[in-house]
Order: sequence, then C-alpha cells, then structure tokens
Amino acid sequence: MTMRRALISVYDKTGVEELAAALHKAGVEIVSTGSTAATIAAAGVPVTQVADVTGFPEILDGRVKTLHPRIHGGILADRRK
Repeated sequence: MTMRRALISVYDKTGVEELAAALHKAGVEIVSTGSTAATIAAAGVPVTQVADVTGFPEILDGRVKTLHPRIHGGILADRRK
C-alpha cells in the first residue's frame, strides 16, 4: 500500500485551506508546520504538526521546521529499494 501524505508549509496562506481540503478529500494525510497547520486546522481539515512527526520543536523563531531526517528521509526515499 502506498502512503499518501503531503507536507505543506507556506508563507502566504492564501488558498491553503482549499488546497488542504481537496487533498484530504482525496485521501491524503496532511503534515504541516506551525501557523500553516493552525490555518488548516481552523478550516476543519485534519492536520498533523511536523513537530509531532519529528519529535522535535521548531527552532530559531520558527525559521527551522522541516530540517530533520524524518522529513528529508521521507522526501528523498527511494521506495523501489
């Protein structure tokens, strides 16, 4: 079974609620950072915080959020191996 997951982290939140809702409707699990996750959650769309995936909080006033082996390992993984 293929895991369907999207990582969403945006500065400009315009339209992110609609994007997240469409992804959720398509069966995609949403993982997001800080205020992006809050915006998505406020729209009633289920979202998992990146910090819950990594077990590590955002640092440097939220400027470093996704630089973690659990995130980059998932992005760069070769699922054929």
